[in-house]
Amino acid sequence: MQEWRRNLGFGSLRARIFAVNLLAVVVLAIMLLYLDTVRSRLLDERTDAVANEAVAIAGLASDLPVGLVRLSFARGTRIRLYAADGALITDNWSQASTRRFTIEDPERYSWRRASAKFIDRMLELVQSRRDVEAYAEARPDRGGQWHEVRRALASGRPATALRRAGDGSYVVGAAVPVPGRGVIHLLDHAEDVARVLRAERLTSFWLLLSVSGVTFALSLYLARTIVRPLRLLAVAAHRVRLGRSREVVVPRLPERRDEIGALARAISDMSTALRRQIDATEAFAADVAHELKNPLASLRSAVEVLERVEQPDLRAQLLAVIRDDVGRIDRLITDIADASRLDAELSRTGFQPIDAVALADGLVAAYGIAGQPRGVVVARSGPAGPLWIEGDAGRLAQVLRNLIDNAISFSPAGGRVTLALERHDDQIMLAVSDEGPGVPAANRRDIFRRFYSERPADEDFGRHSGLGLSIAAAIVAAHGGSISVDEAPGGGAMFRVALPAA
Repeated sequence: MQEWRRNLGFGSLRARIFAVNLLAVVVLAIMLLYLDTVRSRLLDERTDAVANEAVAIAGLASDLPVGLVRLSFARGTRIRLYAADGALITDNWSQASTRRFTIEDPERYSWRRASAKFIDRMLELVQSRRDVEAYAEARPDRGGQWHEVRRALASGRPATALRRAGDGSYVVGAAVPVPGRGVIHLLDHAEDVARVLRAERLTSFWLLLSVSGVTFALSLYLARTIVRPLRLLAVAAHRVRLGRSREVVVPRLPERRDEIGALARAISDMSTALRRQIDATEAFAADVAHELKNPLASLRSAVEVLERVEQPDLRAQLLAVIRDDVGRIDRLITDIADASRLDAELSRTGFQPIDAVALADGLVAAYGIAGQPRGVVVARSGPAGPLWIEGDAGRLAQVLRNLIDNAISFSPAGGRVTLALERHDDQIMLAVSDEGPGVPAANRRDIFRRFYSERPADEDFGRHSGLGLSIAAAIVAAHGGSISVDEAPGGGAMFRVALPAA
């Protein structure tokens, strides 16, 4: 059982449900990573913009020290002029009225801001972003603290740098050399870029958490409502296959009104029918084994005595006993073989138009020629004209023979068995009635079950195996008809067969 469970592995329905439902989570996660690439692009654009501003300021200002002091930007950009030796010449933040950017204290963050910053850090870890230089102001303020200033002085060309402040935001720096005056240095806070992306990322993150929660709950629900009942059914079917428990209880799931509930009830009914069939087969096999001992014992005794008997009369009696016992055993084996291959043969049989009147007349004539024990008479009643049906003539003749033989066996000495035919609308009715004791109402459904046998008290086992009526019922059902038994008008049993008219 454990091996059977392990064989499911990741190919099980539960794993597939989780895999499909996690697809939406993966898509959202990819979206979060895409937002980070957008941030990198925006930061690059901001860096280029700051560098262009620095170039423009360096090229347009006629009086740099005085002009820089008066410059103020909406984002609070800081502009400084350093001499070639790194000394600070002027700073626009030296004026109290100049707008300045501020670096927030992480200790004062709201939970929403703190969570946004945490998400930023986690995504950077996932993406393995390279470390960015920390933003820090040196005291005293000198140009040498900024490596972009050093590069600009060394190369004579603009240089840029990206730094991270203590609150996790980015600060963009750009340095442009001014011949004969030193270096223009701009610091711009990119918090506005981060703010837009952070809002989108935070929304996406909470959406990701919500979708993950809903997906997980939905997966558990589907696993519980689909996988669990299917696994219970599979375990029960596996136990039935192994035969470890005779009374395996297959859950019927009566509260389920869907396909799984229908499947559970179908499997339960199937296993119940299978158990009944097995029980009936075992009971019949035990009955056959028990009853065969009588003719076999009789055969053994007759054969042993036959070797020592010299009188012709006694030898003839012993040979008659042997022939009778062999005939009974042969009939039993024939009925069992016929019942075992009946379903397969009926599925391959092609139906042809048959005159039911001619078929019945032929059977009645054959019984009249052969003669019956105890003087039982087989007769027919009904129309002389043809009554056409679609079917297999040999199998339908077998149905009538089984019914007539059954009626003869229950008829009293000198009794009469009647085969009646008539048409009712679109059906052809065939009825076989006798003058015997009839069939008790409680047994009228059981007599058509395979292996059921209700025999006359004075009849030896083997003359009727209990398969004749079940075989007849199976043949009639294969022809789209029905068979039933009732009480005959004058007493006895009446078997009715209804077949579709051609």
